[in-house]
Amino acid sequence: MDYKWRASKSSQEIVETVASDDRYDWDYHDVEMLQRRLKQRHVQMIAIAGTIGTGLFLGSGNALQVAGPLGSLLAYGLVASVAYSSLCSVGEMTTWAPISGTFPHYAARWVDPALGFAVGTISIPMRMRPRITQLRPKPPCRTSVPVEINAAVILLTFWDKDANHAAIYTALIVLTVWAINIFGVRYFGESEFFFSSTKLLVIIIILCAGLVLDLGGGPDHERIGFKFWINPGAVNRAGLVQDIGADRFFAILKVVIQAAFSFQGMELVCIAASETENPRRNIAKAVRRVFYRIVVFYMLGILMVGMLVPFNNPALLSDTGTAAQSPFVIALHSARIKAFPHIVNAVIFISAISASSSQLFCSSRVLYGLSIRGQAPKFLSYTTKRGLPIASVLASGAFALLSFMNVSEGSETVFNWLVNITTTGGFIGWFSMNLTYSFFRRGMIAQGYDLKKNVYHNALQGMGWTIFFIFINGFAVFFKFNTSMFLTAYINIPIFAIMYFGYKIVYRTKIWKPLEMDFVTGIPTVEETELPPDPPVTFLEKVAAAVF
Repeated sequence: MDYKWRASKSSQEIVETVASDDRYDWDYHDVEMLQRRLKQRHVQMIAIAGTIGTGLFLGSGNALQVAGPLGSLLAYGLVASVAYSSLCSVGEMTTWAPISGTFPHYAARWVDPALGFAVGTISIPMRMRPRITQLRPKPPCRTSVPVEINAAVILLTFWDKDANHAAIYTALIVLTVWAINIFGVRYFGESEFFFSSTKLLVIIIILCAGLVLDLGGGPDHERIGFKFWINPGAVNRAGLVQDIGADRFFAILKVVIQAAFSFQGMELVCIAASETENPRRNIAKAVRRVFYRIVVFYMLGILMVGMLVPFNNPALLSDTGTAAQSPFVIALHSARIKAFPHIVNAVIFISAISASSSQLFCSSRVLYGLSIRGQAPKFLSYTTKRGLPIASVLASGAFALLSFMNVSEGSETVFNWLVNITTTGGFIGWFSMNLTYSFFRRGMIAQGYDLKKNVYHNALQGMGWTIFFIFINGFAVFFKFNTSMFLTAYINIPIFAIMYFGYKIVYRTKIWKPLEMDFVTGIPTVEETELPPDPPVTFLEKVAAAVF
């Protein structure tokens, strides 16, 4: 093995690192054509977009109905901690190596090239962000680009119930999503800034209005408090077994799976690192602040809904896919604000558009990262003069055309089946992030690096929980077995195994040993990526610095 010696930037010691293997193009510094056009405010709002969406606005209602206020709060709290630990893992690796390809490349570079290929390949068509959990099909579906587009079309039925217009709306939304990504990363950043700012404003208004109602500020001046935690109760039953305690546990377990869908997509902020100005400083700041946003917006949102709406409220069982089923609309219905449902539906619609655009961005960048390292067709690495990976964007954007399948009743079943078979894809992504970080940490320590001196360091780990999520994803099917639901829940496991072992056998890859891991080649130094920060001077600049 050909070794080289290099001074460690973090420990100022001489460490032994392996040179780039000829079979793997780690040293792509001259090949990388993406440009850093995302600013700090873009990155911060992209991080918010990954944590607040239709999973909160609509999915929280289904969670409340299934497990009750305390059960849903416990489930979301557990999953939030696992999701944040996964983000911390990929966040530390990203601030060390802010390059294209993100976690699939890190898996290939520090674990096994076969793992990087399998994770990257499975994540391209399966990019998802669970947003609308009451849309067909059931159980709660995960979303990719075409599914988010269909969700947006369904949301429009809140205002226009003419089914003949579905094809027109689908075409317009597809063109909008394409335009946001084709015009360049700067336009993507500005659109996410607008979408996230709108969602942030509305959720703050909702939380404040909910608190006023709970304390007796509604038209009837009734102080609600926690009375719905007493009657009908704090935890609902799943209806799977006779034992009350076990049945309540299964109800919480059901919501754990749904909540896991709602938090997937937070890694978007790290995928954007290769196109971010001062990526190490900005990504580190965004990852740190995600925790507080989860607590303030998600957990307080779930708590507020559980205080204002009993889990046996019939409105929670509605299946419209619009604001009519939002627990926030149901909770604030007594306020008699006629415009409120329209405002919430508009925000959920914006969330669906944002999610569609984000998934297209994610899948195209992962595809580009695979291409420049020889794990995908070379033509997909083509970029414009402005640094846009146009070939990967167009290839990924082609999947959006699948959304037209839902316009036809005959194709809808096929479309829903294609959506459902990707159920565990996001969990596999989380698992790979945590697994890769454990290898990354072991290799850094073995080669003499001081992890605490990294730009961002957090040793949180959630690998065990991600494995747990993968295997309990379809646990309810074992109480009343259904072949289709079983395949929906677990088909990704053998698919992932086939891709991993197939690539490993064909290319004879190996798992990297700690001293063989390459932490240097093709990774820009801090001096190459970071500019001195401009300290805020005016009052507004100081406010912006605190918020963003």
